[in-house]
Formats: sequence, C-alpha cells, structure tokens
Amino acid sequence: MQALDGLPLATFWQRLLGYTVDLILAVMVWAPLEAAWRYYILHQDRIDLKWDFHEPGNIIMVLLYLGLANYFGNGQTPGKWVARSRALSLTSERMGRWQSVERALGYGAAVLEAGLGFVQVFWDRNRMCSQDRLEETIVVDERKSTTLHPLNHVESAPNADSPED
Repeated sequence: MQALDGLPLATFWQRLLGYTVDLILAVMVWAPLEAAWRYYILHQDRIDLKWDFHEPGNIIMVLLYLGLANYFGNGQTPGKWVARSRALSLTSERMGRWQSVERALGYGAAVLEAGLGFVQVFWDRNRMCSQDRLEETIVVDERKSTTLHPLNHVESAPNADSPED
C-alpha cells in the first residue's frame, strides 16, 4: 500500500468510460458466440438475441470478459486502457486470478444495488466503488501517474545485509 500512496485516483468519468467501453466490447464478443451457439449447437432457425443480465449466457460472458481482461491486463481492461486508468490491488503487486473474478462479480453487486455501488465514488475519500471494496483495489489515473506508477517505476531499496563501501 505504501507504493500506491500519492497515486492520482481515476475520476468518475474515467471509470464510467472504461466500464461502458468494456460493456460494449463484451457484447461485441458475446453476440457472434451466442448466435453460433444457437445456430450450430441448438439448431435454432430463428435466432433472437437479446442482452439481458438475467440471461445466463450474458452473465457468463461478462464474468469471463472482465475476469480475463483484468487478470491478463493486470487491472487494465481494454476499457480502462481507453480511459487511461488501471485497477491496482491493495493486497499484492499484481491482480490475481480470483481477485480478477471478484472484480467482475463486484460490478454485478454494484448493479444490484440499483447503481448505488457505482456512485459511491463521489463520497468515498479513496473514490472506491462497491467492487473496489469487495476485492480490495483502487483505480488510478494512468495519465498523471506514469512516473509514479509502481508498475512503471520501481525503486530498489538498499540491502541492509550488504556492507557499504
């Protein structure tokens, strides 16, 4: 956490942009897969696609997309890349597999709270939404933190065991 001290936090608008882009990309990945599933596996002649968070395929796609994007992007999904922001773990140097899945599930929790989970960013001093609290992350502004970011700038601490010359 000390390495994260002083990093500029992402604004609400950056976070909203990142979430919107990620949601659009998830739908763009989901639609052809869902259509192929229904046509080739279920042998449906009339395919009626609808994006609804009550549909199991939609939920699975969002969880897979956000979970994998957070894990492989180390907290920076394609949407966060567009918004120039990144989710950083407060408990480790890298987003783990489970933490990435938790973050995807946290978006669902924020939606279930009638969107209140997202607007918590306005009154929390660390601009944390419900998904940030669930998986112990913060979202930082990458535009202002390129020199301070712990992933871009690593200072080596002096070794206490080595003698100084």
